[in-house]
Amino acid sequence: MAITIKDVAKKANVAPSTVSRVIANSPRISEKTKKRVRKIMDELGYHPNMNARSLANQTTQAIGLVMPSSANTSFQNPFFPEVIRGISSYAHMKDYSLYMSTGETEEEIFDGVVKMVQGKRVDGIIVLYSRIDDKVVMYLNEQQFPFVLIGKPNHTIENITYIDNDNYVAGREVTEYLLSLGHKRIAFIGGSPNLMVTKERLAGYKAALRLANIELPNEYVCYMELLREGGQLAVEHLMEYATAPTAIVVTDDIMALGVLSTLSEKGYSVPDKVSVISFNNVIFAELAYPPLTSVDVKIYQLGYEAVKSLIEKVETPNLSPKSIIVPHKLVIRQTCKVYNKNQFKTI
Repeated sequence: MAITIKDVAKKANVAPSTVSRVIANSPRISEKTKKRVRKIMDELGYHPNMNARSLANQTTQAIGLVMPSSANTSFQNPFFPEVIRGISSYAHMKDYSLYMSTGETEEEIFDGVVKMVQGKRVDGIIVLYSRIDDKVVMYLNEQQFPFVLIGKPNHTIENITYIDNDNYVAGREVTEYLLSLGHKRIAFIGGSPNLMVTKERLAGYKAALRLANIELPNEYVCYMELLREGGQLAVEHLMEYATAPTAIVVTDDIMALGVLSTLSEKGYSVPDKVSVISFNNVIFAELAYPPLTSVDVKIYQLGYEAVKSLIEKVETPNLSPKSIIVPHKLVIRQTCKVYNKNQFKTI
């Protein structure tokens, strides 16, 4: 026979309404009582009927996740499993489930978001990217539906809660690091120019070069898909020049893997002939050959703070928008080296 609230209340020597308030995490119940009732719930194997609770509260206890592209493509990049791990951790603590959009195109993803909102399938949405003039973000903002952005919002939309790193500063710092090693021909490989993370890191890169009075050809900046193949194609493009770069800033570790492998195939050893620096510091950055110098953007924390902020918005609808900047850290490994003017004499 299934364990009921009355069974829990009887053993805890409290009213059934108290058990209900403990399940709802009501502030009216002391932490001591909550702890005792939850312990008895565990002992008896009682699990709250979340569907009934959701109907009573007119909530779904679900959070929607919106990826920048199809799940098949997005999950090729380790950033997304890690950020979802952070989201899942806090969502689980608060008894929220996750609902993911699965469209293959931008239009299908947008349609999926509309269905989530209009069908009341979720209480709020986390957008796992920030893109210039994004239909999803504009729609959610117009509908005044609770949502949080991972990434800096486009300046045309105000009053958005977002979680991000200071990507401008990070882009400038990695470029200044390469400049301090004596490099002057520094290329940049980014994702789509419509992504705010690409725009911000590129702006930091350009600012560092400008402060160092260095002008580089426009061809030194490449925009590619955030996949290993994107890094491979970028290297094919960059190393064609007679004055090829001696260092490369790559905006994503998965792209950097493609950069490392293609440089090796072409006979450009890293870091002896070309230095490479990247972003995200995912697990394989340390396992790459050679181990990849990368900016740790605290991916797990980005996800954790995003869902925490969203649930706060859901539970307190009049909460003012806020921005949280997660600190970053440059992790120096073995893909950067002091520039040697003789490094390109022998390939």
